[in-house]
Amino acid sequence: MISPLARLLLPVLLLGACAGEPPSSSERLAGEEVWIPGGAFSMGSTDPLARPDEQPVHRVRVSGFWIDRTEVTNRQYDAFVRATGYVTVAERPIVWEDLAAQLPPGTPHPGEEALRPGSLVFEEPAEPVPLDRFDLWWVWTPGACWRAPEGPGTDLQGRWDHPVVHVAYEDAAAFAAWAGKRLPTEAEWEFAARGGLEGAPFAWGSEPLTPERCNVWTGSFPNQNSAADGFARTAPVGSYPANGFGLHDVAGNVWEWCSDFFDPRTYARRAAEGEEAVDPAGPSESVDPRAPFSKVSRVQRGGSFLCNDSYCASYRPSARMASAQDTGLSHLGFRCVRDGDPPEDHPAGGR
Repeated sequence: MISPLARLLLPVLLLGACAGEPPSSSERLAGEEVWIPGGAFSMGSTDPLARPDEQPVHRVRVSGFWIDRTEVTNRQYDAFVRATGYVTVAERPIVWEDLAAQLPPGTPHPGEEALRPGSLVFEEPAEPVPLDRFDLWWVWTPGACWRAPEGPGTDLQGRWDHPVVHVAYEDAAAFAAWAGKRLPTEAEWEFAARGGLEGAPFAWGSEPLTPERCNVWTGSFPNQNSAADGFARTAPVGSYPANGFGLHDVAGNVWEWCSDFFDPRTYARRAAEGEEAVDPAGPSESVDPRAPFSKVSRVQRGGSFLCNDSYCASYRPSARMASAQDTGLSHLGFRCVRDGDPPEDHPAGGR
């Protein structure tokens, strides 16, 4: 059964006892970076799998930037926490006044026990359920956090090189700032994820999805996962082939935070201007009709291990998702970007 607090949180969060230490060797602070030369592309999609917020397709130009080759891992996030003492949102007590401001007026107080720190964890239902009942597979789990992905009694043993999850937007932004980086705009993210393939529906081109291409849900969502792609939940970063720019996991594995506020009208506004958008940073404020009481929704990109054609098919470069920026989920992580000059061997390098 879903808890009373989860029933309060789900409309806000889904419109989108931590233990264990890493091995002492190979503590990287940030993933290997790839230089993205920048350029113009058609942002969005008219593919049959595309949703309304991916349209209209419009022209965008981004400047060159560096981007992590993979999603930030548990090992890397642990190095950040050890260096700074940072405490993630999922590990902090829930302040009722802050939560109540994001809920319909008059929502009753759920009780102090229900306000213990935690996060939402995916759990497979025992049988098929309606696909509009996400409350039947998301469970509010006290104690769930980045170091205990499924809650108390779970840890990161065997998962140090998996992407970190249960990180809210501010948790991701804090890591990025510590590493001398930032979170990507969704325009930068989509350009990089396409890997130089203009207009292709997938990061690998136009060929159909097969289990060896990326980590998604293989089976009948949400109650039966064959794990034909090798993993039932997250996979170690870099487990699947890279795209044309050398980036891994831009399709599936975990959703990735972007810096943009979410507004479903953004693309229509850009297209109406009739000019190529240059380095767009998104709207000036958040508007999310699916979460009218949520103060701020941020864009997420890339899909996750829960993506399935019967449900969301969001392993496509153009697919967009959003949720409240104070949300952490068991299928949500991030990667970082960095501004800077191109490499010495690049035609524009050596400046």
